[in-house]
Amino acid sequence: MRKRAFLELSDGTKLEGYAIGAPVKSSGELVFTTAMVGYSESLSDPSYFGQVLVFAYPLIGNYGIPTPPDSKKIHDLTPQFESKKIYLSGIVISQECKEAFHWTSEMNLDKWLTIHGVPGISGIDTRHLITKIRDSNGLFAKIHPEEATKSLIIEGLITDLGEKFFDPNIHNLAAYASEGERLLLGKGSTRIAVYDFGVKWNILRQIIEQDCEVELLPWDTEPESVDCNGWLLSNGPGNPSHIDGIQTKVKKLIYKQEKPILGICLGHQIISLACGAQVVKMPYGHRSHNQPVTEIGTRKGYITSQNHSYVVTRESLPSDWEVWFENVNDKSIEGIRHKEKPFKSVQFHPESAAGPRDSSWILKDFVKEVKKHASI
Repeated sequence: MRKRAFLELSDGTKLEGYAIGAPVKSSGELVFTTAMVGYSESLSDPSYFGQVLVFAYPLIGNYGIPTPPDSKKIHDLTPQFESKKIYLSGIVISQECKEAFHWTSEMNLDKWLTIHGVPGISGIDTRHLITKIRDSNGLFAKIHPEEATKSLIIEGLITDLGEKFFDPNIHNLAAYASEGERLLLGKGSTRIAVYDFGVKWNILRQIIEQDCEVELLPWDTEPESVDCNGWLLSNGPGNPSHIDGIQTKVKKLIYKQEKPILGICLGHQIISLACGAQVVKMPYGHRSHNQPVTEIGTRKGYITSQNHSYVVTRESLPSDWEVWFENVNDKSIEGIRHKEKPFKSVQFHPESAAGPRDSSWILKDFVKEVKKHASI
């Protein structure tokens, strides 16, 4: 007999479905994605830290889960995963696929969630739920399997708060999602320093594949202690304004050196704050594999993968910076660049894991720019 689970929303809505994953109680910010594939990449993306993810596509788990990375090995960069664990508070799906059909599949979704101690609920009308998210100004959710006796704890943060809901946006989540030590990955004569705020592995893979060495830096590393040819500020979870001291560190990169800089997603927001722009929370964010953007000053358009809750306001951008990319749907800023120096950032994910590869040239061009600068 299938075990029941209950989904309670911050607006008072209560829904009943079937429990999947671990029998633990949890809560978090309720968000949704319209992506049809790439659920192993999404669930292992640290940017979803403390969020309850609703999948619009009704069939989740239908091609299974490949052999997961060894959680004891730091950054083995296993394909089809973006980190070594699941940072979500839980998932909500319409229909669970218990049987998977794919040559890489080693287990089903339920087993993988259970291994990582993360709960989920199936049998929910997710498209109705997404309509509620879109019509609200921010919803939170609790997942309570009927036999749950424990609470989900993510990197030391308890997500089950009794009558209250866990809000990931009030914490400095970079301190929990970032590696705690400096690491050297790959080999090459060019070294790119990557500030790790919850970095996706495919960013590291694509840099290493271009004959570069990556020095992975904890979120609070002082830039003066780093010897590199270029800087990348990674994606990550939460509110960029709550990352203690990071704006001061990035200001040093912007105003005291000439090495190329690239920011991705949260890294884009941090660069924007450091240069004097403002960042605000969106009503429900962008999370999908089909967000269209245009490159300003050209007739070029790209389909991008996105996962973010915050956006840079256009009117706050300083005069020495300009908009690089713009969202076709809502005209929000999707990228900025300095008018003179080699500093750029994008709100979307050029590493495209999962999602379209239209914008993969951005990482390639960044590496070329770093190598060119290093040869001067």
